[in-house]
Amino acid sequence: MKTLQSPSRTAAVLAQLLERLDASRVPVDAHQYRTVVARLVEFLSDDSVDWQPLLDESPAAATVYENMFYNEAGLCRSQLDAAMNAELQARKAIDTARRTPSGPAADSAAPDAAPAA
Repeated sequence: MKTLQSPSRTAAVLAQLLERLDASRVPVDAHQYRTVVARLVEFLSDDSVDWQPLLDESPAAATVYENMFYNEAGLCRSQLDAAMNAELQARKAIDTARRTPSGPAADSAAPDAAPAA
């Protein structure tokens, strides 16, 4: 059984820098961003390292990792629960909107009906 190494400090710093660049309210230099991502990709390509702790701490690094291995694993790091909950909420809102009469069609649905008290 192969024992995996821990991520290097340099990889962790690159992941933190990428997080800061992603969260920046000030426009970021594209060359700087690409350079940080390229260096991080070099580190993430090392399969002798257990990247899980770093990927859990850095959503930006996790996205880079997911994109690197998309052909093999698809969206393996995406939050399935969040996506499912969003879909369920959307379905519920659509169903509610379909059941709730509104607008001119609702007023003309029962023209002889007395107004509600």
